[in-house]
Amino acid sequence: MEPVIKPEVKKPTVFRSVPRKKRKTRVDVGLVLLLLPGVLYFLVYKYLPMLGLVMSFQDYSPFLGFWKSPWVGWKHFETLFQDKESLRVIWNTLVISFYQILFAFPLPILLAILIHELRHQWYRRFIQSLVYLPHFLSWVVIVGIFVVFLRSDGLVNQLLGWFDIRPISFLTSPDWFQPLIVFQVIWKESGWGTIIILAALAGVNPGLYEAAVIDGANRWQQMWYITLPAIRNTIIILLILRLGTVMDTGFEQIFLMLNPFTMEVGNVLDTYVYYKGIQQGDVSFATAVGLFKGAVGLVLVVIANRTAKRFGQGGIY
Repeated sequence: MEPVIKPEVKKPTVFRSVPRKKRKTRVDVGLVLLLLPGVLYFLVYKYLPMLGLVMSFQDYSPFLGFWKSPWVGWKHFETLFQDKESLRVIWNTLVISFYQILFAFPLPILLAILIHELRHQWYRRFIQSLVYLPHFLSWVVIVGIFVVFLRSDGLVNQLLGWFDIRPISFLTSPDWFQPLIVFQVIWKESGWGTIIILAALAGVNPGLYEAAVIDGANRWQQMWYITLPAIRNTIIILLILRLGTVMDTGFEQIFLMLNPFTMEVGNVLDTYVYYKGIQQGDVSFATAVGLFKGAVGLVLVVIANRTAKRFGQGGIY
């Protein structure tokens, strides 16, 4: 009889955990160097200046410095909420921000959906490039263009004159100031705002649209039941981030559009800080206003994020 050869049974490999003392963390020097400029930017321009917030609780004097300037507690915040001019400035800021959220925020979403629905790639790229261009113009150029078109002898009033319509004082009328600010933001930033939405739309499964077509859904139904739900989380995140800047209306644009006739409705917190802190030298009060703006943005972001999660949507954290 031939001997029976038993198959060799391999013993299971036992993986032993490496002691913590012997573990070595590999540091990728190249990635660290790429990260370093961004970290330095936030440290130098974002976090380090926060040490200056102590001025909002002082009557700061550059000759005395942080340590010797007298402490005044909540004095500047009390002035902010008691002064009629400050309250009017806060109201102007909230009104302009509300208009921007109401009109300027949804427009990039609608524009991105319309661009996404275009069939020809070359035409889609042409439209994208066309609506991106105003973003790369500075506010000085944008305001200059509006001044040329809307002044008393500008092109718009000349066109109105052809229809026997009296010239309109667009640049000096308080009634036109806030609509012009919102329109400028829409024209300049709507195309740039479509980038994130288009990126979200690129991740939608095309099979969903094919199945919807088979079920008899038209283009409107595809957009309502497929496109919008697919980008809902992205829209919510963008809205939460926008609420964090509700007290920021943009200094450069407002400052360039302001004049003595529109100061009543156009002076916002950003320009108010400039007038108080730079022109009048009240640095402590200007710092208190900046701290107030940041606190309001933080509170709104936290509330909006918790509200979104309560309704089952994703937040920013």
